[in-house]
Amino acid sequence: MKRITVFCASSFGTDKIYEEQAVLVGKTLAEQNIELVYGGANVGLMGAVADGALQAGGKVIGVLPDFLRSKEIAHLGLTELILVESMHERKTKMSDLCDGVIALPGGFGTLEELFEMLTWAQLGLHKKPIAILNINGFYDALITLLETMTEKGLLKEVNQKMLLVSDNIDDLLYQMKNYTAPTVGKWIEKKEV
Repeated sequence: MKRITVFCASSFGTDKIYEEQAVLVGKTLAEQNIELVYGGANVGLMGAVADGALQAGGKVIGVLPDFLRSKEIAHLGLTELILVESMHERKTKMSDLCDGVIALPGGFGTLEELFEMLTWAQLGLHKKPIAILNINGFYDALITLLETMTEKGLLKEVNQKMLLVSDNIDDLLYQMKNYTAPTVGKWIEKKEV
């Protein structure tokens, strides 16, 4: 893997460990010569993951909608800042640039980005590993919900297992590097889209 997209909050949250782990994620990516792609902001966990990578000598590509740049949250120390027109264009660009995705703690935006990548994978539009760094059990309730979806017959087990989970970044990266996408599609093939 040459590049990983990280989705995470634009705030720090209530637990200091979220910020500490975001910095560690950035540092670990840099140490493993994996470029970071993220949302381009200098605030919250987004800024922390970027700073962690930059401080360790890593390359960081930010993708930021132009309307957010005007709110003065653009990180000015990045290797590259790509400005786009919309949130949708941002997600598409972040997907195009990466070989895999990690979600750190976040809110609606983080979940929306994570689930769009999972949906695209379920539909066979990509075969990239998608992972959650489950810091301090942040995503436990979500993992339980996915298990319920599978038990109730609304999500195939093979698709549930597409989501890689760990509370340790080194273990998560190991899982991602060894990931094989399911061969079972939902209903369509990429060439039909």
